[in-house]
Amino acid sequence: MFLAAAALAQQAMPRMTTVEPPNGKAGDVLTVAGENLAKPAVDKLYLTDGKNDLEVQVTEQADTSIKFKIPAGAKPGRFSLMILTGGKDPKYIEQPVRLTVE
Repeated sequence: MFLAAAALAQQAMPRMTTVEPPNGKAGDVLTVAGENLAKPAVDKLYLTDGKNDLEVQVTEQADTSIKFKIPAGAKPGRFSLMILTGGKDPKYIEQPVRLTVE
């Protein structure tokens, strides 16, 4: 019983695996794939370089993918994706997915 509960808790954690295309410029729409990405599991999505976080506009959101637009203010460079989880205890979680803004 305990193992089943632990497995269910872990399955609910949003996880991103890939982003296509892996680079783009301001205004481009990219698609990140993974699991547990629907609302309310993922409330907001950000580009982060470890110091600066820039919220992106989500254009489409489902359990296995999120489409988002690179914001106009994004500077060229390499970024990770970071999510803000939903629910009673929201957390920022940096994902192991990186992209390049040109």
